[in-house]
Amino acid sequence: MELISSHPAHLIRRLQQIAVSIFVDEAAAFDITPAQFAALMSIYEYPGIDQLKLSYSVGFDRTTIAGVVERLESKGLIQRYVDAHDRRARLLQLTPAGQALVQETSPLPDRIRERLLRGLTQQEAAEFERILAKLVDVNNEASRVPVKRMGKRAASKAPRNARAPLLEAVASTRYGIAEDEPDQP
Repeated sequence: MELISSHPAHLIRRLQQIAVSIFVDEAAAFDITPAQFAALMSIYEYPGIDQLKLSYSVGFDRTTIAGVVERLESKGLIQRYVDAHDRRARLLQLTPAGQALVQETSPLPDRIRERLLRGLTQQEAAEFERILAKLVDVNNEASRVPVKRMGKRAASKAPRNARAPLLEAVASTRYGIAEDEPDQP
């Protein structure tokens, strides 16, 4: 009988707990949760995305993403507006304060990655990330909320307004996190 402490599912859960703790530590000055950060980065990447597509992009159910969007809006980081093509849909866009926060937090992913992968060689870290991405991709449909990939223009027909420049590494990184992660203000 295998010890639970060496089972991959247990180790992945523990690593996710550690990753959230590192995020909370690194982002303490910004008053933002990992779920809010994931949503902000997707809204940055896809200006004018609707709430449903946002939920698909980060792997959150509709109820969870609704709460995240509500908190981001109450913080003045995003704004919602009615889609001219579908009056039922609400499109999301960063406010100037949201754009500024994206800029300020742009070093977070690299700092978190560095701390999380500490103890691995550069080659081991690259291999770990490759294998982890493969496992997530292969098992995506087993999730209660599978992540759906979108093209750059798939988010909306809304015009792209000028975005503040952001480090290429931030724009190219996906920020999906566990659905059951608490998103407290």
